[in-house]
Amino acid sequence: MHKLLLLNGPNLNRLGKREPEIYGNTTLTDLEDRLRTLSKDEGFELECFQSNHEGEIIDRIHDAEDNGLKGIILNPGAFTHYSYAIRDAISAVSLPVIEIHISNVHQREAFRHHSVTAGVTIGQIVGFGLFGYELAIRALVHYLRGEDTK
Repeated sequence: MHKLLLLNGPNLNRLGKREPEIYGNTTLTDLEDRLRTLSKDEGFELECFQSNHEGEIIDRIHDAEDNGLKGIILNPGAFTHYSYAIRDAISAVSLPVIEIHISNVHQREAFRHHSVTAGVTIGQIVGFGLFGYELAIRALVHYLRGEDTK
């Protein structure tokens, strides 16, 4: 079975506790379990990883390609806005990456309006809460299967 990587950045380990008015009450573990089931239903295995450390995220992006994974769903958290190192890591692999954000970053503080990573991804999903992760899996699977998006 082909594998996908779900990669969550800083503070996403606090889902269910951190600002529930923005991020909800579902924990990261609960979300990952739900997404593993969805991925399996789509014929893919989902590998999940979360880190508050930029270098670990970069290493996982590189490892994903080196280990034959087929694509990445990435919520870079605050690294979205300033991590050229993560941007370069995405550029350094040939895997499709979808960037996801739980909240609509364009309705929040001005510094959240710009993503340095979006330009090297195949797409970005923002503002649909945790459901956005499901959309990202479906979009990535659709892309990998070469289904027409026009």
